[in-house]
Amino acid sequence: MNIFKKIFGHQDETDNSEKNVQKSQYAPDIHTPVDELFTINFKNNGGKFIYCSSMDEVHENFENILEENDWFEKEVQCFDSRLFHFLDDNRLEYKNIKNPTFLFTACENLIADEGSILFSSKQLKQNKIDELPTNIIVFASTSQLTLTKGDSLRNIKNKYDKEYPTNITAIKYFEKAKEEDFLHYGSCHKNLYLILLEDL
Repeated sequence: MNIFKKIFGHQDETDNSEKNVQKSQYAPDIHTPVDELFTINFKNNGGKFIYCSSMDEVHENFENILEENDWFEKEVQCFDSRLFHFLDDNRLEYKNIKNPTFLFTACENLIADEGSILFSSKQLKQNKIDELPTNIIVFASTSQLTLTKGDSLRNIKNKYDKEYPTNITAIKYFEKAKEEDFLHYGSCHKNLYLILLEDL
């Protein structure tokens, strides 16, 4: 037997052991497109995803969500005046409300590697996640997709220049965990619909 093989081992064995090394489940998959990665992780977290290619489809799907849940003529929490026309068109009350059935909001970014949605005080004011209604409808666009939370935070820094928003927080869990585990500890699940408009 060759002495080098005896000392250093067979080259093919080393190659095979390197091939069998598994990547961590927490490492982002750089080969999957960002939109596809977000969709997979978001659905795995229990989110409901609706893709739209036009504003007409956005309005239609918003009404479908209202109909599916019997949310017509209910009170809605909404802090973004750009979204008020959706509520006016469907006779939803959003002024002087006491008991909102759902929150209708935009967001800062969609984070692909964890399937979460990032918000700030621009959308939520100073409300904590657990102070918001359990039901949430988010309106976002494909240009808001980022790979990681770090990318999203850089986007916020660039977008707002010096007047940074506060209350930056992400929602990741969209259904109640079947079993309590440390990953869900302290988290607040939300029944969340995402209406995503293609704008790229």
